[in-house]
Amino acid sequence: MIARIKGTVLESTPLLVVLEAGGVGYEVHIPITTAEKVPAIGGECSLFIHSVYREDSATLYGFASRDDRDFYRLLIEKVSGIGPKTGISMLSRMSTDLLRSAIASSDVALLSKCPGIGKKTAERLIIELKDKVGLGTSSSGAASSIGAAMSAAQPSAFQDAVASLMTLGYKPADADKLVRKATSKLSAEATVEALIREALA
Repeated sequence: MIARIKGTVLESTPLLVVLEAGGVGYEVHIPITTAEKVPAIGGECSLFIHSVYREDSATLYGFASRDDRDFYRLLIEKVSGIGPKTGISMLSRMSTDLLRSAIASSDVALLSKCPGIGKKTAERLIIELKDKVGLGTSSSGAASSIGAAMSAAQPSAFQDAVASLMTLGYKPADADKLVRKATSKLSAEATVEALIREALA
């Protein structure tokens, strides 16, 4: 079982990266939220891996943090109807922190905006994972600081700020990205208004 790959970026697209490690090129499927953190071709990259082995194939899925990888495993292993590709699509549309927040607050409407997730699957997500998700459990780098800011005070402020940007016409992924950046710059007590102002700055 491959748990982590650290190597040189040979190829990179929004949903796929090829890493060379030990003379072997590994093709790794990634969500857009991880692609944002992959360095340029020739740079060194480390990804946490989830492996899916079938009779006729072996597929690697990579994530920038252990927390993202573990949350992905929860999605595909605990919720019927969510397979590896749907899980990647969900993490491409929204960050782990936003998905956790939506599950914790039973936000069916927000979860339903993910590709391949209808109302019934969103409700199943909430039922299966609400007692398993925790806000702010990220374990590395920027993800840890963002998670800490969310869990320290107002996870609802993060979600409300994202929702507000979406009402202004931003796509969920773009709104999420902007508010994540704002959260990393402001204090844990930042209000919804402060997050929105910083996101739009």
